Amino acid sequence: MCGIVGAVAQRNIVPILLEGLKRLEYRGYDSCGVAVHQDGLKRSRSVERVAELEIQVGDTGLAGHVGIAHTRWATHGVPATNNAHPHFSSKDDVDRIAVVHNGIIENYEEIRSELQAKGYVFVSQTDTEAIAHLINHLYDGDLLRTVKTAVKRLHGAFAIAVFCHEEPEHIVGARLGCPLVVGISTHENFLASDAMALAGTTDQIIYLEEGDVVDVQLHGVAITDLNDKAVERTVQTVHAYSGAIDLGPYRHYMQKEIFEQPRAITDTLEGVHGFTPDLFGKNAAQVFGQINAIQILACGTSLYSGMTAKYWLEGVAGIPVNVEIASEYRYRQPAVNPDALIVVISQSGETADTMAALKYAKELGHKHSLAICNVATSAMVRETELSYLTRAGVEIGVASTKAFTTQLAALFLLTLTLAKMRGRLSNEEEAAHLKNLRHLPVALASVLALEPQIIAWADVFARKENALFLGRGLHYPIALEGALKLKEISYIHAEAYPAGELKHGPLALVTEEMPVVTVAPNDTLIEKLKSNMQEVRARGGQLYVFADADSRIASSDGVHVIKLPEHYGLLSPILHVVSLQLLAYHTALARGTDVDKPRNLAKSVTVE
Repeated sequence: MCGIVGAVAQRNIVPILLEGLKRLEYRGYDSCGVAVHQDGLKRSRSVERVAELEIQVGDTGLAGHVGIAHTRWATHGVPATNNAHPHFSSKDDVDRIAVVHNGIIENYEEIRSELQAKGYVFVSQTDTEAIAHLINHLYDGDLLRTVKTAVKRLHGAFAIAVFCHEEPEHIVGARLGCPLVVGISTHENFLASDAMALAGTTDQIIYLEEGDVVDVQLHGVAITDLNDKAVERTVQTVHAYSGAIDLGPYRHYMQKEIFEQPRAITDTLEGVHGFTPDLFGKNAAQVFGQINAIQILACGTSLYSGMTAKYWLEGVAGIPVNVEIASEYRYRQPAVNPDALIVVISQSGETADTMAALKYAKELGHKHSLAICNVATSAMVRETELSYLTRAGVEIGVASTKAFTTQLAALFLLTLTLAKMRGRLSNEEEAAHLKNLRHLPVALASVLALEPQIIAWADVFARKENALFLGRGLHYPIALEGALKLKEISYIHAEAYPAGELKHGPLALVTEEMPVVTVAPNDTLIEKLKSNMQEVRARGGQLYVFADADSRIASSDGVHVIKLPEHYGLLSPILHVVSLQLLAYHTALARGTDVDKPRNLAKSVTVE
């Protein structure tokens, strides 16, 4: 969620800091700020967009060679200037310590009370200010040593960047549970929470590991690990998608990313010529041969991809699957099958609850793990034994689209690989699935061509405050995803149910004012679904049906039908969800909401 940028250079780094914040805007934020050493510590903060902060900085003439900047998504304290980062702590009326922070400090109240008793005055409601005052209180003339001492007092998940009035030549960073990277260049070095913040400035990136503390100076960086031992971390060349921030002909990033899905699927499937374990890592054949079940852990949209995969994995590969919300799993005592493969799914690979659930699963005795992820350098990929990269490219819109469909593609590959290893996939079936996968981008393009018809529906939905989504079997998780998309960006209350559950309660909600979106592929459950649709019509409900061309569902009074070009069998969920993404996007557009930055939400949920 929040974003950090820091720089030490021989040039004025304020433009670099502001550009970095702009590149991190997609993560979601409600305030922003920048601080530099300019004959002492100086800062500028705003509860507006980074563009407004840039004007403010220009008006005040803020400039310097060392500085830090931040975009904040409120956790402790409302969005307000006094709660915005960077936070200062002073001594003898001189601002001495500047801090920016991602994450949550769980024991901040204890630290706050302790420091208040020593005379420190708190002017914000944030946990971050406690860090600034703690470092100030402990400062012994050596900022690096002081930060290391302070970090040992902090409980929770965090990434911080700190600089000091007395030591204006460097920045100290630390990470525990939240991502932080170092950017390397000639006679200037950088800190950031995401390599994208440094795109166009440097492509030489070090990914800090858990417990690392880094001293960033003009001519180099020094890193120590959790045990205070000097370590060398690998410098990687990272092309941080600098072109991804260009909208091109699209109005919003979400729209752009919806239409990038044929390309994203093509890239995700690149090099797939068969369903072999080595797609998932060099030890995958051995691991897959040892497992007897799968435990999927994920949150939000990624959870729904896992729920879809459960139908595939059990029905095709014949392997038992449990899918659980990561934030729930980590706080209960599950029955442990150490021979179950833990599968974690995340676009960013930094999702805090999913990372914590993965760690918990390992502590419980699970031996094998696999990440389905869009970021090769993420903590999740580094922490799992096996991985598959979805190659969706950067996803800037908060509401996930191409990340979801590429996750489904990756999970389908996992299904077929396990099916083949378990003797449940014939050569003819393998060839047919490969053909369908290769045709999938073309099929997606055909669904995208339905946009004009979907826009007409969106104009109706924009005037509603509630909606119901129905699906059966494989498409029940797709109905869940469709409802999530609508509520995320249009703020229409939407719920999804298995269509067979209608008579067990949800039918009480159905009136003429309740649009009911139905995902209706021509599969084995189509006749059952038609009966459920009749239940809706009998109560005066308005049906909006996404049907396959051969499903024999026609438009009539109260039944509005858009027909997808073809039925796509097991891969049908990937096609149907695109139509629901378009419906949500155009409904939000008609309602005038901020499509790419929906209220109260952030792209990368790196705190609990």
